[in-house]
Amino acid sequence: MLLRSPNGIINLNKPPHITSHDAVSRVKRQLGVKKAGHAGTLDPLATGILLVCLNEATKVSRFLMDMDKEYRARVKLGERTDTCDSQGRVIDRRDVPDLAKAEIEETVSMFGGTITQRPPMYSAIKIGGKTLHRLARKGIEIERPERRVQIYDIRVLEVDLPYFDLLVSCSRGTYIRTLCDDIGTRLGTGAHLSALERTRIGFFTLKDAVTIEGLNGEESALASDSRSLCSIDCALSRLPEIIFDEPEYRLIRNGVPIRLRKAGELTDGSSIRLKDPSKNLFGIGRINAGVVRVERLLHLPPKFE
Repeated sequence: MLLRSPNGIINLNKPPHITSHDAVSRVKRQLGVKKAGHAGTLDPLATGILLVCLNEATKVSRFLMDMDKEYRARVKLGERTDTCDSQGRVIDRRDVPDLAKAEIEETVSMFGGTITQRPPMYSAIKIGGKTLHRLARKGIEIERPERRVQIYDIRVLEVDLPYFDLLVSCSRGTYIRTLCDDIGTRLGTGAHLSALERTRIGFFTLKDAVTIEGLNGEESALASDSRSLCSIDCALSRLPEIIFDEPEYRLIRNGVPIRLRKAGELTDGSSIRLKDPSKNLFGIGRINAGVVRVERLLHLPPKFE
């Protein structure tokens, strides 16, 4: 199947047991697009929303990664693993007492707000130019600096010991595996992530996501009115926009910085959508000292935007 407008973002429901890279490769083959990438990795264990950027949309993937996320996680008490999830080696086993839901909720509530996390060794983070998961596979563990993340909402949904389910709304950079491990430590039982589903990224929701199988056939889920395919302009709608007149448009599109006559609420360092006189998106810019420069120039058919 070939898309008429192959520059958008697909809200994909990634199946389990494949990497995010493999999921993108399947989408790329099935849709016949030249370039594709994802905005925010999901582990092979995990399912749920994976934003797949097609062609020109690959230029804006990092702007999509900043959006808040929501997850549904299943936690297994009584076992810690070296990866903090069910794919790792068990490194500690403990008996699980008959915990009431209220006891688990009390402990879980301690992890709301601003918290610090130490990234797991089995992660794609680089420290000193070395990728952590590659070191971990060699049995090497190095010191990882803690970092602050935001847990906007965390609640216990169901308890069926030794398992319980969590719903977590959080900022970019939050490791749900680490969260589960830390909760298990606080409960005194140890724990690991047993299953994970990403249910929301920004305004992208799981109910609007398309499966890889759903991309095929005449009744494809990517019909013209589908919520599974989003334009770049729509996907970045949280960013403010500037509409240039014809002279300014010609200048900035050719790399000439433009001083804003009225910056309004725009602050230094702000990312903004840049639009031509017809309100077609042509790039993403950044403001510094009242001057806007192009950071990503996009080549989009006007009708698509």
